[in-house]
Amino acid sequence: MLESLGWGVLAASSLVVGAALALVRRWPDRLVGLVLGFGAGALVASVSFELAEEGLRIGSAYAVAAGLALGGLTYVGADRLVQRWGGREGGSSAGAPLAVGAFLDGIPEQAVLGIGIASGGGVSAALVVAIFASNLPEAIGSAADMRSAGRSRGSVLGLWAGVAACCALATVAGTLLADAVSRDGQAFVDGFAAGALLTMLIDSMVPEAKEKARDWAGLATVVGFAIAAGLSLLGG
Repeated sequence: MLESLGWGVLAASSLVVGAALALVRRWPDRLVGLVLGFGAGALVASVSFELAEEGLRIGSAYAVAAGLALGGLTYVGADRLVQRWGGREGGSSAGAPLAVGAFLDGIPEQAVLGIGIASGGGVSAALVVAIFASNLPEAIGSAADMRSAGRSRGSVLGLWAGVAACCALATVAGTLLADAVSRDGQAFVDGFAAGALLTMLIDSMVPEAKEKARDWAGLATVVGFAIAAGLSLLGG
């Protein structure tokens, strides 16, 4: 239990670190865009090598497909609720889509980490690194946008601390529920995380990276993908 909590806190801690970095000073838009592009590439690698591939290995394609569909639909629904709330609050939802994405993919992603620990297969160092590395730019980009929109430092940091705590606890929940979840159930969780990630990438993260980093966004994405894919393949 303590092992799961420790690894969960480590993986999720980058959410708070990223938010804190964004609040220390005002970062140039181009730098934020480069960071977002790098994170997008890392997330694509995580979806490909740590979630979809693993889900297909342990369960059926139908379970993964169902997870992908539900994950994508859940993100779209949550994002629309956030945007409506932001409209009523005068645009205070700036940066919220990335926070929603971090929450929706972080919970099942770290539950997968906990399930792996409980199965006796050991900790996937590649998955821990992928989660940590991909969380960082999400938090930096979102917190920077929230701060620019006028939200207080305390509220921004508090939001990301809450998201990180939920994600860390999901690792413990994954460990506790491992024996009760079938292989198809685990594959569904993998698919759900992948679906939420992919939808968030296309709807929020990639467009913002392109807008802020312009022609350099693509190269940053390639670098992020290459590094994260290399870590995943080495870890496998």
